Formats: sequence, C-alpha cells, structure tokens
Amino acid sequence: MSAAESIELPPWAEVSGSRRQHIERVTSLLLKWARALRLESETAAMWRDAGLWHDGLRNADEQTLRTLTSDEVLPAELLHGPAVAKKLELAGERRAELLDAIRWHTVGHATWGQTGRALYMADFLEPGRKFARADRHFLAEHVVHDFDGVFRQVVRQRIEWAVREGHGIYPETVELWNSVR
Repeated sequence: MSAAESIELPPWAEVSGSRRQHIERVTSLLLKWARALRLESETAAMWRDAGLWHDGLRNADEQTLRTLTSDEVLPAELLHGPAVAKKLELAGERRAELLDAIRWHTVGHATWGQTGRALYMADFLEPGRKFARADRHFLAEHVVHDFDGVFRQVVRQRIEWAVREGHGIYPETVELWNSVR
C-alpha cells in the first residue's frame, strides 16, 4: 500500500494491531486487483473502502456488536460485519454494494456484486494467513485472469474448511455456493 493509499480507519474502529495489519493486507490486495483489472475509479474506491472498513469492529465487545445489530442469535464472531455496515449507514454511507459486501463478508451472500466477491476473496487470500500459503498465493495471482473461477474455488475452500473444523454452514453460505457452482 502506498503512502497515498495509507490505511485510515474510522474514529469508531476497534481493532488490535494484528487486525490492523490484516486490514492493510486485504486492502492492498484489493487495490492490486483493481489496478490490474483497470476498474473505474469509483469502483476501485469502493473496493478500497471495503478492505479498509470490513473488520473495523472486529475487536469490539459482544454487547456493542449486539446493540448495533439488534441480533441476539448469531454467534458474536459473525456480528462485526453487520455492525460495521450499520455504523457506516448511520454515518451516511449509501453505497449498497459496499454495505452488503461488508455486512456479509464472513458468511457470503448470493446476491453480491463484484465488490462483495472481491472482499470475500481478499479476506481469505491475503498473504498473512498461515495456512495453504502456496495455494492461496496462486489463487490470489489468478483473480485478475479468472475472477469468477477463483471466486468459486474460494467459496469451495471456505466451505470445506468449515466442515473439516466442525463449524456450521450458514444459510447464506449455502445460497452463495448454489449460486456459483
């Protein structure tokens, strides 16, 4: 990320130092793809903002997240995306594609536009994650050549991981999978 594209989180962000580094890597990857795909400046800015803001409340306490989202059902670790989207809406953000990308970035969403799909991939493929580095690097390098194909593979890998780890698969994730296979 260049100095001109330095990370600037909203004043209400609650992130640890390691989370801030993750946000920077995700944003850098999104900007790299946006340049390579020669996206229009408005779309590239939306991708940048998605990267910068997606985990803005990742280290907020559960009560803060539940109050913002009015959700008493979802596990706390899934609430930061909806909470950030709500904060942004309250601050006047109106780009629905951006808000949906952030809102659903942990579980996915079948109706996403390109921004949601790009954020979902970047969040998974960013180079700081320790697992399957060579495979994820390969996929990250191929996003600009086969955006939809890499997206399908990322969805598959995230579902396989959830099953392997004994986690549930959320209805939104199932709908996403059914929309891309």
